[in-house]
Amino acid sequence: MRNITVKVHPSKANLKKKDQLAWKIAEISSDKAKLNKDAIEMVINRIIDNASVAIASYNRKPVVSARQMALAHPRKNGANVFGLNPRVKVDCEWAAWANGTAVRELDYHDTFLAADYSHPGDNIPAILAVAQQKGCNGLDLIRGILTGYEVQVNLVKGICLHEHKIDHIAHLGPSVAAGLGSLLKLNTETIYQSVQQALHTTISTRQSRKGEISSWKAFAPAHAGKLAVEAVDRCMRGEGAPSPIYEGEDSVIAYVLSGPGKKYIVPLPKVNEPKKAILETYTKEHSAEYQSQALIDLARSLNKKIKNLNNIKKITIETSHHTHYVIGTGANDPQKMDPYASRETLDHSIMYIFAVALEDGAWHHVKSYTPQRAKRKSTVQLWRKIVTKENKKWTTKYHNKDPKKKCFGGKVIVKMKNGSTISEEINVADAHPAGKRPFGRKEYINKFKILTDNIISKKESHRFLKCVQNLRKLKPKDLKGLNVEILPKMRKRNKKNKSIF
Repeated sequence: MRNITVKVHPSKANLKKKDQLAWKIAEISSDKAKLNKDAIEMVINRIIDNASVAIASYNRKPVVSARQMALAHPRKNGANVFGLNPRVKVDCEWAAWANGTAVRELDYHDTFLAADYSHPGDNIPAILAVAQQKGCNGLDLIRGILTGYEVQVNLVKGICLHEHKIDHIAHLGPSVAAGLGSLLKLNTETIYQSVQQALHTTISTRQSRKGEISSWKAFAPAHAGKLAVEAVDRCMRGEGAPSPIYEGEDSVIAYVLSGPGKKYIVPLPKVNEPKKAILETYTKEHSAEYQSQALIDLARSLNKKIKNLNNIKKITIETSHHTHYVIGTGANDPQKMDPYASRETLDHSIMYIFAVALEDGAWHHVKSYTPQRAKRKSTVQLWRKIVTKENKKWTTKYHNKDPKKKCFGGKVIVKMKNGSTISEEINVADAHPAGKRPFGRKEYINKFKILTDNIISKKESHRFLKCVQNLRKLKPKDLKGLNVEILPKMRKRNKKNKSIF
């Protein structure tokens, strides 16, 4: 690996292409790096994981809307839409839109947290859609996905968007563009222009994850993937981009991020070095914001130890800066304490999540979010006894550069009405690679079977799992097999809303 220093340069400096971050990203995207065996296996795991959550969200409103929009753009030799018969094909950028929304809707796929946040599995829908439309094979797809993960993970390590209230999809646009460059074996110049265009068009504010969180939270990554597909298409036609996109005098660092005086350090592999960043990422056992995963596990444990939750006076969760200020009381969002809040908002309230997990001793991707569940009197009473607090110890652990030592947990202090205290802490979620029960292929398959049960047939489940685990050998005609078709009885007739498409 190498560390790239990225800073603003005045226009008169005429910064050379080879010294720009976008060019260095393009170089590794167009290289001939060998594929790491463990990384290949993790690509398979994450395709299974994406399919699990996409199928489970098939009939949720944002997913239905995105799918209807995609179906208005049919294409004979296009890409597949999750849940539909593989004979149904649409333009790849619209498949990226529909499938990306389905993957993101439940907030239930993989994550990587460092200087900023990310869900690197968001790269997969767009890269897979283009692979299907362009007749790529399984190995091409693997290369594209590995590049997408590599770029996004390393941008997340080096550049914090959150402190400037910029949504994390600003790292996803460039990573999808880079991944498409690898998939299609484009030259460095074309990928360089594509990365710049994709970044330029995918910068948006973090209000999408603040206050009353709407369905846009699910649409946002899909939108970035769709924009990246369109950026690559334009650049393949010879079009250019605003340049230099990161280092320019009026560009991203100068006026969106920390300004002309700031230096960012972005790690990247050397040219032709195997791309293994996917191995640093981790999926979710629970359908909730990643920073709540370990605390759900801790709540389940405390459920067995506290016999009467009515005897609790106060619960304090000591945790990292990010957890406290994004999903804790430090966010100062009254909606996070509101029983009538949207599912998307409840998903970003560790106070709600911890209260439900503590009461139920479990967490469910549907039952734990129903309006009836959120308004339960005992839950609301417990919920409002919970506060979060930043502890520098947990912030330091959160930012540890060693992935084996990085922690996303916290310490929970339960004060009882009789004056006694129960205190427990957890470093990482049970399903984390360093946790009690790390996810492997068996667990990914089990998650797939649980989430797709009674939605797809056992025959379809077996077919998909066999196909995806043969990813390296798939021919272009076989990539349609990575789509999963739901049972006819699950296809609800949806009202035709007034729309443009």
